[in-house]
This record gives sequence, structure tokens and C-alpha cells, in this order.
Amino acid sequence: MRLRKVRDADAAELLRVVRESLAHLRPWASWATDDYDSSSVAGFLTASADGWESGTLFNHAIIVDDAIVGMAGADRTGHPDLVEIGYWLHPAHTGRGHATAAAAELVEFAFALDGVHRVQIWHDEANIASGGVPRRLGFTEIGRRTPPREPAFGSRVGVDVVWELAR
Repeated sequence: MRLRKVRDADAAELLRVVRESLAHLRPWASWATDDYDSSSVAGFLTASADGWESGTLFNHAIIVDDAIVGMAGADRTGHPDLVEIGYWLHPAHTGRGHATAAAAELVEFAFALDGVHRVQIWHDEANIASGGVPRRLGFTEIGRRTPPREPAFGSRVGVDVVWELAR
């Protein structure tokens, strides 16, 4: 597994991976809808390029055997000393440690950014798989937030679990 900056040339492969992953992602990701299409990917890629340019959002493709199997991002749009990371995988690639490895790389990436002293991971309380990643990486649970940032939908119960790792 390796991470690399997402790029415009990934559009067709990314669309295929997302479409194949919709049933897996829909319970957790509000953007994972049946109308996710090439314009959705184009918008994501534009936002990604803008984020890299502004130094606020760093989306990476998760690569296994030269194929995209998911995405991982580092978001620095909140507090200047904080980066929030997130990740998702194609269902055929879950349970193999790829999300944990990707998150570990993003932690190192985040702490290499000037002024960053904290990294957080947020997930819905019902998303047990996502919660395993920060636990394995030594994050500390610092809170449970209700109401959540997004209204409950799909399998979400409406409680955001917040994990943090300090430098």
C-alpha cells in the first residue's frame, strides 16, 4: 500500500472505484449516492487541486498493486495547529490494514506541515471499523459529540467519536 496525491488522470478509475463501493460507503458517507457520476468526480478533483494549492486539503489515492483502492485525506481547514484525517476503502480491500497504513502515513504527513501539533479522526459511533484505525495508531478518544456534524443517516447513530494524537 502506498499513498499518492490524487490527480486529474485518476478520474475514470476513481469513478469506477466509488461506484463499486457505493453500497459499502452509503451508510457512512453523505456524498455516496446513486447519482455520483463523472461530474461528481470532476468536482472532487477540482477541490483536491485547489486544496493542495491553498495548503488546506490534501487528498491522496490509496494504491495497492498500482490500482486505486480508496482515498485518504488530510484536512487543515479548521484550527491552524490541527489536521483532520479521513479515509475510505473499496469493500474488496477492507480488513487488510490498508486504512490503518494510510492513516499512519497521513499522520506523518500532517505533522510535517508547519505548525501542526494535533491530528484528529472523527467517525460515527456505529462505524466500528473506522474506530479501529485511531485505536491501533495510538490516538486517544477525546470526546463524543451530539449532535453530530452531519445529521444521522444510513447506519449512523448520530454520535461523533473524536480521536486525537498530539505531537
